[in-house]
Amino acid sequence: MKGIAGRQMRGLPQGARINCVDNTGAKIVEIVTVLNYKGVHRRSPAAGVGDMVVASVKKGTPEMRRQLVRAVIVRCRRPYRRADGMMIQFEDNAAVLTNELGETKGTGIKGPVSREAAERWPRIAAAATTIV
Repeated sequence: MKGIAGRQMRGLPQGARINCVDNTGAKIVEIVTVLNYKGVHRRSPAAGVGDMVVASVKKGTPEMRRQLVRAVIVRCRRPYRRADGMMIQFEDNAAVLTNELGETKGTGIKGPVSREAAERWPRIAAAATTIV
């Protein structure tokens, strides 16, 4: 896992429900907490593109539902600025289920993946079809 240069925009607060865009059987996950989040006292943790979160599966196959899983955010509707000055915004919020080391549980990822998430997590970049 690599770090992200500059200030990151965190547009997904704790409790947000997001789409799961891999083929593991989960459809919608809810963010429980953000891993490696260093914030201010009494501030609710929030996640941005490339962050690993602990999530609860809300919709999906019966085997996947009600499980706590690790996920990496790959798309976010909140606009954020890249180091070259370009503003990036996606149409939806999306995550990919992983294990503790960042290796994907599924074999494919539907839709585009942000370059920040792909650079930080090489196994997600390998499974992605499109990197934006």
